[in-house]
Order: sequence, then C-alpha cells, then structure tokens
Amino acid sequence: MKMKSLHDLYVDELKDLYNAEHQLLKALPKMAKAASAPELQEAFTSHLEETRGQVERLEQIFLKLDESPKGKKCKAMEGLLEEGKDVMEEDMETSVKDAALIAAAQRVEHYEMAGYGCVRTFAQLLGYDEAVELLQETLDEEGAADKKLTELAETVINIAAENADDEEVEAPAAKNGKTQRKSRATVAR
Repeated sequence: MKMKSLHDLYVDELKDLYNAEHQLLKALPKMAKAASAPELQEAFTSHLEETRGQVERLEQIFLKLDESPKGKKCKAMEGLLEEGKDVMEEDMETSVKDAALIAAAQRVEHYEMAGYGCVRTFAQLLGYDEAVELLQETLDEEGAADKKLTELAETVINIAAENADDEEVEAPAAKNGKTQRKSRATVAR
C-alpha cells in the first residue's frame, strides 16, 4: 500500500502495534512461566491483562476509522520476542534468568512506548481526539509497566542475581589435594 498521507501512515503504524500486541499476548504467559520470582511472575501476568485492554482500545480506534486492524506483521516485536525466547531457553541461574527476562521485557516496553508515542502524536495532528485519549491511556500503562520492571530489577531481581554471583564455588587447590573456597566475584575478576 502506497502511503499518501499522514492518515495512511497512522493507520499503518496502528496495524503494526495491533500485531505487536497480539504477539505479546502469546509471549507474556510464557515469560511468566519462565520467571522464578513471584513478583516478576505477577508483573508479567498483570501486564497480560493490560495488554488485552490495549488490544481492545486499538480495536475501538480501528472501528472509528472504519479500517481493519489486520494485514501487517510487526517484525520488530517478532525479533524482540525471539530474543526473549532465547533467554527463556538459556541455561542460567534462576535469579540471573529473571534479570535477563526483565531486560528483554523492558526492550519490548520501550519499543511499545515509542510506537504509541508516535501514533498518539499523529492522532493529535489529525484531530482524532478520542484516539488521542485511548492511545495516551495505553502509553501511560506501558510507562507504568516499564517503571514496575525497573523497580523490581533494582530492589529484588538484580540484587538476587548479584548475590548468586557471590555464592562460593569450589576451586581446585594447589598440589596438596585440598580445596579452597573462592567467590565467583573473585574468580571473575
């Protein structure tokens, strides 16, 4: 489809976000299952419910535009979620995996915030006031989800991952056959 106007670009970007949200609806339950910290599992589950509401808001916008929301695949979300899938399949200490899941999830949130910020601005310029409100609501939710993930990372998850790094590991001793205990932090440095 040749885009001839800002309206055409707006619709195209909305379709991209619609597909992205549908991909995320499938990924969030898997991310929640892969997380070991109950707080992180709850954050993913909670955002799944928000994502359902975001899809409904997009559908309201498409209905008002008399456009179909289908027809575009969001390759960026596909790539971001593929990276998240790699994290879930990686053999990691559970707290380190939780930290990696947060990093993957925050990349998704930042992508969504950029996309919703753009379409909200387009809607403002085009005079689609109802859509502006709906898009801002979603943008606020995405920002809140990102902040929640940051708070979890800074107060619980990353600390647990750092502590896992400090657990003692056995290191081979000198020639006498005894073992020495060294922290991973010391070994890594």
